Amino acid sequence: MKFNTKVQLSFLFFLEFFIWGGWFVTMGTFLSQRFDASGGQLAMAYETQSIGAIIAPFIIGLIADRYFAAQKILGILHLVGAVLLYLAGASESFSSFYPFILGYMLLYMPTLSLANAIAFHQMDNPSKEFAPIRVLGSLGWIIAGLSIGYFAWESSQLLTYTFYMTSLASAMLGVYSFFLPNTPPKVKRGEKVNLKSILGLDALVLFKDRSYLIFFIASVLVCIPLAFYYQHANQFLNEVGMQAAASKMILGQISEVFFLLLLPLFLNRFGLKKVLIFGVLAWGLRYLLFAYGDAGQQVWMLLFGIILHGISYDFFFVSGQIYTDFKAGAQYKSAAQGLITLATYGLGMLIGFRLAGWLTDQYVSESGHFWKEIWIQPAIFSFVILILFLVSFKNQPIKIKST
Repeated sequence: MKFNTKVQLSFLFFLEFFIWGGWFVTMGTFLSQRFDASGGQLAMAYETQSIGAIIAPFIIGLIADRYFAAQKILGILHLVGAVLLYLAGASESFSSFYPFILGYMLLYMPTLSLANAIAFHQMDNPSKEFAPIRVLGSLGWIIAGLSIGYFAWESSQLLTYTFYMTSLASAMLGVYSFFLPNTPPKVKRGEKVNLKSILGLDALVLFKDRSYLIFFIASVLVCIPLAFYYQHANQFLNEVGMQAAASKMILGQISEVFFLLLLPLFLNRFGLKKVLIFGVLAWGLRYLLFAYGDAGQQVWMLLFGIILHGISYDFFFVSGQIYTDFKAGAQYKSAAQGLITLATYGLGMLIGFRLAGWLTDQYVSESGHFWKEIWIQPAIFSFVILILFLVSFKNQPIKIKST
């Protein structure tokens, strides 16, 4: 790949994840501060991600893959998204905010697949070339968190500016997308595309393998406690008095990059089952640390809980993607990845966001929430999943090259 192309794609991923990280992490705090939103309303706002993940395959399969170059669709979606983000930030009530954020996520979630498609189309050896480019996405998320902390928008209750900031970034990416390398439609005109293929249902044949079926079910279930972190972690950290919480939360993305580099070593040394177990265990430990930590002498517990994001996400979800790719083979590779994304980010997190919102409404206090009682619930749920997975999943031998 040419150096100029690498730079182009790297900046694409930087902006793609700068936009997402710039408002999504702090949205719960924003809604609580600006609209005094309930847990149920936070759930409605965050589950727009899941709705977008469910709708995304239709946009990609029925439109992007058939009629238009991927970079042009990407540009249009981000330009329209810029307007919706601005309007969401300028909203005066939750009822006016929700339609804008729902519309935005219906457009944003497909851009994740489009960005990947554009990058992969330029690569001769994706397994070697993709990671160094994709890591710029994590850097974009980190810079977004640092920016929020630098301007002290959380403590000043000015998180509306996060939507204006990311609206500008979305407009920039929208224009920039039209100058990316051409990525023509995958499907030839006149070629039939059925609903089963779009949703990845061709990969259901993998369920004949009992171990993969158990992994798939566990992946959906573990997204339920995962949703608690995305939806309430920033709100929790601000309520307990942590300064510049969004900036502190980038430790999770730094950890994610670090453990992503170590993942091949762990897979080769410990095997897939142990690595997946480490990932689920990290979720349970994180929520226990959140339950018993505070912003005073026990602040190390909160920070360590944030850092565990790298292990919990990489060791379960990324290694799970590798496992899925290994089991699917060339015939069902794309369908399998699409199906597991639909099931986890769509179904699993949709349930998780709704449950997290309902649960936080049960533990409201005069000064905020009874967070210890809230975090204990996903901790217990994570440990139950861990035990069931431990006794039912058979180890799968997978060797990953470390270079």
